[in-house]
Amino acid sequence: MKAILPKIKFKNFYEKWNIKKLQSIAPLRGGFAFKSEKFQNVGIPIVRISNIGFDGTVGGEFEYYSKLSPDEKFVLKGRSLLLAMSGATTGKIAMLDSEEEYYQNQRVGYFQNNGAVDYDFLSSVLQTKAFTNQLNAVLVAGAQPNISSKEIDSFEFCIPESIEEQSAIGSLFRTLDDLLASYKDNLANYQSLKATMLSKMFPKAGQTVPEIRLDGFEGEWEKLKLRDVVHTNPKSELPENFKYIDLESVVGTRINKIREERKTSAPSRAQRLAKKGDVFYQTVRPYQKNNYLFKLDEIDYVFSTGYAQLRPIFNRCDSDFLLILLQNNRFLSNVLDRCTGTSYPAINVNDLIEILIAIPSYEEQQAIGAYFSNLDSLISAHQEKISQLETLKKKLLQDMFI
Repeated sequence: MKAILPKIKFKNFYEKWNIKKLQSIAPLRGGFAFKSEKFQNVGIPIVRISNIGFDGTVGGEFEYYSKLSPDEKFVLKGRSLLLAMSGATTGKIAMLDSEEEYYQNQRVGYFQNNGAVDYDFLSSVLQTKAFTNQLNAVLVAGAQPNISSKEIDSFEFCIPESIEEQSAIGSLFRTLDDLLASYKDNLANYQSLKATMLSKMFPKAGQTVPEIRLDGFEGEWEKLKLRDVVHTNPKSELPENFKYIDLESVVGTRINKIREERKTSAPSRAQRLAKKGDVFYQTVRPYQKNNYLFKLDEIDYVFSTGYAQLRPIFNRCDSDFLLILLQNNRFLSNVLDRCTGTSYPAINVNDLIEILIAIPSYEEQQAIGAYFSNLDSLISAHQEKISQLETLKKKLLQDMFI
């Protein structure tokens, strides 16, 4: 009989894979029912189901408890694989990695590390479809979904006999997870820097100079209306075939999908023919900040009328600066004040261009625009790398396990 093996294997491992119950390799330990009236502000943090995130991390606000003795049946220390057993995150797995002691609350499961399986390998197994399929089969749906330790312990997985092979697989996925965590941390830092600089590099209400300024620039910013620096919704003849960008196509300041359309059959909202340097402002639900600066030389991109097409006046307004100005929370606040509708608030383009703005000299606009453009490039590069790593991880989870 031919052995059942995964599609992708490391070389030099020839041992067979066997079916094992979770109970035999890492039995699930239940937590302790800590009394909420004894929670305090200091002490040993308690991991509750609310501390297990959808992203596989343990965090948020902790409650604390005094040291109990004995506590070996609910203490967590070192690397601990945890499972949310009820609540909104039921079935979610998280790794707590800390040399500090934590306490395990009830309805939080802990996969005990008894040496019967490589722990990094186990962490990877619990991210496969083999786990989620069995989980979905036993999950008790309702207002408060829940699962039991007995059900989880009965789950079966095919694992290699060789601990060395388990370790090689587990090490690979741990490396991927570490890379993902690093890129996500850097992304969060860049996004935080951008948010901070957006608030400090533009004048606050009632002021004419920003808190932070790039070297070499001085003087007050000029107050005027948006219509003074842009042409709005310029008319153009559409090409016979074009790439269509609707309101779902832009996320943040990036295009994530494009539709090929013919002029004769395209949606009626396909009207805004893009030209290099145009900024497209989302007029429906503008709080989403899904706005786009078109930097391509192509002449066959058409945007929906759900966007206001803003074409900066030459030598009056820089395109990169304009995009950043439109992303600023102060500008957004002015937009929302002029929106109509509740479920789908929207602003009329004629109201949009009447909003008062403040701008510096064209040269300073270019410098500010370049600064944020470089920052956006770093953010986009990290987002793309994260997407690539997540795709790779998903593929390997499918092909390296049975």
